[in-house]
Amino acid sequence: MTDLAEALRRSVRGEVGFDVTSRALVTMDASNYRRVPLGVVAPRDADDVAAVLAVCRARGVPVVARGGGTSIAGQATGTGVVLDFTRHMNRLLELDPGERTAVVQPGLVLDRLQEAAAPHGLRFGPDPSTHSRCTLGGMIGNNSCGSHSVAWGTTADSVRELSVVTARGQFLRPGRDWAGAPDGLRELAAGESARLRTGFPDLPRRISGYALDALLPEKGADVARSFCGSEGTLGILTEAVVRLVQAPRARALAVLGYGDESAAAEAAAGLLPLGPLTVEGMAADLVRSAAGLPKGGAWLFVETGGESAGEARARAEQIVRAADVVDALVVTDAGAQRALWRVREDASGTATRLPDGSEAWPGWEDCAVPPARLGAYLRDFRALLSAHGLRGTPYGHFGDGCIHVRIDFDLLTEAGVARFRRFSEELADLVVEHGGSLSGEHGDGQARAELLPRMYGAETVRLFERAKALWDPDDLLNPGMLVRPAPLDTNLRFSVLPGRPVDVEFGYPADGGDFRAAVRRCVGVAKCRTATASGPAVMCPSFRATGEEEHSTRGRARLLHEMLAGELVTDGWQSAEVRDALDLCLSCKGCRSDCPVGVDMATYKAEFLHHHYAGRRRPAAHHSMGRLPEWLRWAARTRTARLLNALASLRPFAAVGKRLGGIAAERDIPRLATRTFTGWWRTRRAASAPRSAPEPAPESAPAGKLVVLWPDTFTEHLSPAVGRAAVRVLEAAGLRVALPPTLLPREAALGTGRSRSALALLTARRARVCCGLTYVSTGQLDRARAVLRRTLDLMEPVLRARVPVVVLEPSCAAALRTDLPELLPDDPRAAELSAAVLTFAEALERHAPHWTPPAVDRPVAGQTHCHQHAVLGDSPDRRLREAAGLTGELSGGCCGLAGNFGFEKGHFEVSKACAEDQLLPSLRAAPEEALVLADGFSCRTQLAQLAGVRGRHLAEVLAEALEAGSGCS
Repeated sequence: MTDLAEALRRSVRGEVGFDVTSRALVTMDASNYRRVPLGVVAPRDADDVAAVLAVCRARGVPVVARGGGTSIAGQATGTGVVLDFTRHMNRLLELDPGERTAVVQPGLVLDRLQEAAAPHGLRFGPDPSTHSRCTLGGMIGNNSCGSHSVAWGTTADSVRELSVVTARGQFLRPGRDWAGAPDGLRELAAGESARLRTGFPDLPRRISGYALDALLPEKGADVARSFCGSEGTLGILTEAVVRLVQAPRARALAVLGYGDESAAAEAAAGLLPLGPLTVEGMAADLVRSAAGLPKGGAWLFVETGGESAGEARARAEQIVRAADVVDALVVTDAGAQRALWRVREDASGTATRLPDGSEAWPGWEDCAVPPARLGAYLRDFRALLSAHGLRGTPYGHFGDGCIHVRIDFDLLTEAGVARFRRFSEELADLVVEHGGSLSGEHGDGQARAELLPRMYGAETVRLFERAKALWDPDDLLNPGMLVRPAPLDTNLRFSVLPGRPVDVEFGYPADGGDFRAAVRRCVGVAKCRTATASGPAVMCPSFRATGEEEHSTRGRARLLHEMLAGELVTDGWQSAEVRDALDLCLSCKGCRSDCPVGVDMATYKAEFLHHHYAGRRRPAAHHSMGRLPEWLRWAARTRTARLLNALASLRPFAAVGKRLGGIAAERDIPRLATRTFTGWWRTRRAASAPRSAPEPAPESAPAGKLVVLWPDTFTEHLSPAVGRAAVRVLEAAGLRVALPPTLLPREAALGTGRSRSALALLTARRARVCCGLTYVSTGQLDRARAVLRRTLDLMEPVLRARVPVVVLEPSCAAALRTDLPELLPDDPRAAELSAAVLTFAEALERHAPHWTPPAVDRPVAGQTHCHQHAVLGDSPDRRLREAAGLTGELSGGCCGLAGNFGFEKGHFEVSKACAEDQLLPSLRAAPEEALVLADGFSCRTQLAQLAGVRGRHLAEVLAEALEAGSGCS
């Protein structure tokens, strides 16, 4: 392997990676299969590709082309050298609006082509649900389709000419009229013309096998078209000339509700004569929330186009009238259409978990039958599932008869794998019986190639082998795919995982407490690999900052999978490769909500860091920032905040402190409050009531809902103005505010800091509640657990009284909602406190529903906190802003500071890049009079340090408006 790597480095200008990380990142695609490559090469041009092929041919090493790695049948994995086209060969070389063509490199992401074509009223027709990360090379290799294939066909329908390097180094330009054909291909087709005319099913989604019938003279002897769908087995694509189509000026979306999926399937073919752009189908059990959908148990998403919104709507309404539906909805607003389409696109990930949480897998992801037979096929398919005791929910391109489904195969046991094989064989026969294709979109790969004789017969499959030999005589390119395939039940990616659960700290309730199942959540759909985040989405800021696979959620999940497997990453929790990949994870929790399968990399990172540093020296930042609550409480007790602020303002002292604390030199150290929030609270209470007067117990206090305001570390020591503002607003809304107990005896009175008995006062010790966030984010889980148990002890009176707990800092609220019950799953108090936590806006909406906030009447800018988006939700905040006259949308993404992340040494540039992704551009685009909202301390700090802008918590904005309204200065 060393000789191969050195030879490649001498021969190519692109990067050559034979290290553990480079190899681990490409062991899997989005399929059930796994292969460990020797190395990865990112070629810079076609000459690099030819050089790689020459080196590998001389050594008999296979070569596999890879784009976005979203293939579902295993064809983007291999045991030799993997060519990664996404790093360099990813450009749009030319766009000719007059000719409606584009010249693209194989690593170009589809959305980048669509963005370039859109100003000319053009688009590329095929659009898989992975359009934000799939590449044109992968689409050509798989002959991808997408939701608009009823109007614009498959990728093969959109290809004009290709540039290909063969395994023996020949540069060809396949096109029509035998252009670019390898020697012997024309003669092969002429000798088998009868078979080419009769042996290939005539249906819109026939993707299986080689498209050799495209070589017939009546079909234009189109070598380029016959190359499409060859899965990298015939040659390596280096460039393509593709056709573009005229995009409709306006679109409407008709969502048709049916009783069940069979009824929807029966109706789909009947809508095709009306000329829809899409006819997509899905059932209710794939929808996380049916809000916004018409009544029904299944839906068809039917898109129409027109020169005007009225024309598009009229066509959609015509379809509604022609359809026999339970209910229907026609949507013309572009934003509402996008929201509905996201429901459909996320099904590719959502389908990996059945409603009861059971795992489901691809393997029979995309077989297709004639559209008119779809209803009958689905009934037979359901019967076959039941006969094998399997479950799955079909969805997909009903107008083309192409069905996607994830099935709850047991791929972990020998008996389960055997059943997987039996089912696959019987389903292949069923598809053929209905006149269908084993693959209708994603290709055959390893999942179905073994079964091609059932569809085509042995003679046609031998013809495929002869064609492959003309293009690739040495079987160098992606061997084991399409011809002479590997068995469908080998190379399964789960077979290498440990047979027993791994000892872990978190409870992983959604995965049955099994860390292996948590890691298995990532199926590779790669929604985390998008270059831009749309709308409020957050995931994955570190990938958008670096563009590196190892800094995506999928890349990190792959490394964790390999860590558990122990074959490639051999040092388990001590792995430096996994540590380095997780180092740039911001723990923003965006993947927890934005990943279709709910991968929670922030939790996985905390778990890993806990084990990685067990009994080992931790980085300085883990002590300086991971134990931040302790240091800040010490500063408050010793009354040294002013001194520390003065020292931090002196460059030499600040530089030494940052170096010792592992803090980035580019950062300013935040100033400590000289009076803590609870110090202000005590002074306020003392001024409002005589010390000798006992405070009434909560149950005997005057009318008004009691809420406990959580004094988080950031509010307490760094931004107490937020806490003071929150008290002002909550009380103005008619709520009574108390603080958590600070004495450990459980009979402590809420908010007083005084016990109910002298004996308890003598024996109690003073303590503070803490959500444990900083300990969790640095993987100090033993310490986090101890802190949280102490917090639960303090909060017992609050929990007994069932008092709501208002948390102002979103990251602390998220920690209490999720980390607390997952770290202490056996303590019922953890779930009780989690359920009691409310955000500031939630508290006002639930417990002061009749209160009207002051009218601010200003536009706003800023960013929804990433943890708020991922864990808490921001609907109450939106409604509160609207009620106060605060107009405009907050951006998505992550500010990039993310607690300790942006302060740690070595993270500044990535932190800054994350801020430049959405937050800072949104401020530049905001009106001059806009208020900048930032509920998180990290967000406010990032705004101050990178933009010189003061961000404010919503509570501060409302409190200022109340003061202004009351005439106070």
